[in-house]
Amino acid sequence: MRLEGRTAIITGGAGGIGFAYAQRFANEGARVAIADVDEAAGQAAAERLGAPGEGFFVQTDVSDPESVEACANAVAERYGSIDILVNNAALYGDWDMRDQSFEYLQRVFEVNQHGVWLMTRAVSSRMVEQRHGRIINQASGAAFNYASPPSPDGEFHGLSSFSYSQTKFGVVGLTKFSAAQLGRYGVTVNCIAPGVVDTEATRKTVPGNLLEQLGQDQPIPGVIQAEDLTGAAVFFASDEARYITGQILVVSGGRHMP
Repeated sequence: MRLEGRTAIITGGAGGIGFAYAQRFANEGARVAIADVDEAAGQAAAERLGAPGEGFFVQTDVSDPESVEACANAVAERYGSIDILVNNAALYGDWDMRDQSFEYLQRVFEVNQHGVWLMTRAVSSRMVEQRHGRIINQASGAAFNYASPPSPDGEFHGLSSFSYSQTKFGVVGLTKFSAAQLGRYGVTVNCIAPGVVDTEATRKTVPGNLLEQLGQDQPIPGVIQAEDLTGAAVFFASDEARYITGQILVVSGGRHMP
């Protein structure tokens, strides 16, 4: 019950890693607000939380400033405070790697990176006022993948957008800039960078049995589950981490050691 009495917003909390965070936070005593663009999935997820946490769903598009502000206002009105924000929402399972257009690159940035900034902006003033807050961003081990396979014919066919990796590396930087601004007010900002995690979204992106193969090709073999990330999130959200800020914790079985 390390988060007893705290209110947490989990973006993208309707499924996958986000719902694993929501479940763990509820089990640790937090009041959990699931912020997700998918109304049906979000409502169902909130109902599944149950005791000891109290599930609450707010339909939220993290790329829309008005939607983000409405989310923060709704949670603050219901619970009286916002103590924890987990910026988990991102384009991933529905990420189209074939679309290399600039317009699509902008869209991925709008959700994966600008959405983190918008949510942080929406809750930070409240956290500063109460002189306490925990913000946990989700990057990815993909932020540290710089190698790119050559084209089949060995020719250069134009610069790829690397959209997902770019945005997640941006989240790493945003974590540090936000931490530097908010630390003096009792607000910490840290980041979890998962490796390849076994979720429905990953199964859409990683073909065939490649997920199991990747799990064996790392210093600690095994396929990472969403629940394997939740301990790190609870630690960052707890008072035990009150002097830790601006840090990136990679949970990838040793695949990435930045």
